[in-house]
Amino acid sequence: MKPTLFQQALGASYFRLPESLRRLHGQRGRERWSGVGEIERGRNPLARMCAWIAGLPKTAREVATSVEFSVDEEGETWKRDFGGQKMVSRLTFDDGLLRERLGPLQFRYALHGNDGAIWWTVAGVRLFGIVPLPASLFDDVRCREYEDNGRYRFEVDAVLPVAGRVIRYQGWLEPV
Repeated sequence: MKPTLFQQALGASYFRLPESLRRLHGQRGRERWSGVGEIERGRNPLARMCAWIAGLPKTAREVATSVEFSVDEEGETWKRDFGGQKMVSRLTFDDGLLRERLGPLQFRYALHGNDGAIWWTVAGVRLFGIVPLPASLFDDVRCREYEDNGRYRFEVDAVLPVAGRVIRYQGWLEPV
């Protein structure tokens, strides 16, 4: 059986991750996880425009959150739902990097597993899959997945030069 995207991206460190992370990123087929999230969108007009272009959810506190993961031979589709606000992305693995298509943007991430967490680092971004954007613009885009009291947790914080914070969202999920 072919390794999952995250097994490929993380290598041996995948198997040292906490159980909840291995379960979420080791699944095949279709699975749904749910929990609670919190979203903070930036207030700068440029940040709001960037969030709108990427299809990011609006500010919400203690919002019911779910993610439907659909895994196939080519990659994974993540259908996120933050209290009725949808955010869909497609993930694949190529040339040692995890790729995520989110709206018209394609992010390339280097993943690192250490201290019981997965850290995502932006290695490149393309607009419409063809126009490269300077990776340095995304130096302050941070993502961490970890386990707390046996529960899967996530934190994403995206800050861009000039625009400031575009979005920050965090929360927890468990399998349904």
